[in-house]
Amino acid sequence: MNRIAAPIACLLTAALLAACSGQPIQRRDGSSSVRSFSIKELAKGDVDTVVEIHQQEVIAILKTLTLKLYRRNPGEWRKSGFAGADEATAALFKPLEHWHLAQQQNLPWETVLLDPWRADFTGDRVKTLMNGLLVMHMAAFNHQTEFYLLTEVDAQKLYNAARNTEAVVWKLSNARNAQGEPVLLSNGVDGNGVPNLSYEREFGKLIGIQDTLARIIEDKSNRAIRFGVVNVASMAFLPI
Repeated sequence: MNRIAAPIACLLTAALLAACSGQPIQRRDGSSSVRSFSIKELAKGDVDTVVEIHQQEVIAILKTLTLKLYRRNPGEWRKSGFAGADEATAALFKPLEHWHLAQQQNLPWETVLLDPWRADFTGDRVKTLMNGLLVMHMAAFNHQTEFYLLTEVDAQKLYNAARNTEAVVWKLSNARNAQGEPVLLSNGVDGNGVPNLSYEREFGKLIGIQDTLARIIEDKSNRAIRFGVVNVASMAFLPI
């Protein structure tokens, strides 16, 4: 009997591996999101993997937005003493490599997100804005960068982070200095009259990802989200 069971088990294993080995996505930039297997994966459930993938997307979008804002507002990275937009962006996100040790996670993001719009603020507005958004979104994940079966994720925090981001987008689009100019340049119109809405698209993806993940976690935990609205004019953020 064992002689028959062993070949059958091998065939079933081979079939399962074949079914799971799909082709990677062919992206325009040639990048791949395929992850190599780690023994840690055995301690993860399907939702844990989903959370990690969503968090990685959140971070990637924040990096894209930081780089775009620096390129559109080069005077800001010069305030921080960097050689260019790429270097300034890399420095902001470097603490993520050891986030559990980073002092950055203790940043009071609610206050920080108000600073770039102050008339008397003389620092790097892009760094301050994106630093606040990074810390807020990481706080929504309880400052975890890996997720396992016993890791708690709060759907309400994810939902609140999405609403707070909407308030920041409104401020970015509407904040003006004393001369009536945008405090930070983002969406605009090029020399041919073609609108550039790439910032809006990136922020839209960021908000959509957090809302989708909040729904997934809510469904898993059966804890209903309390819907709230941020007063965009006063920038009174929802708690995280």
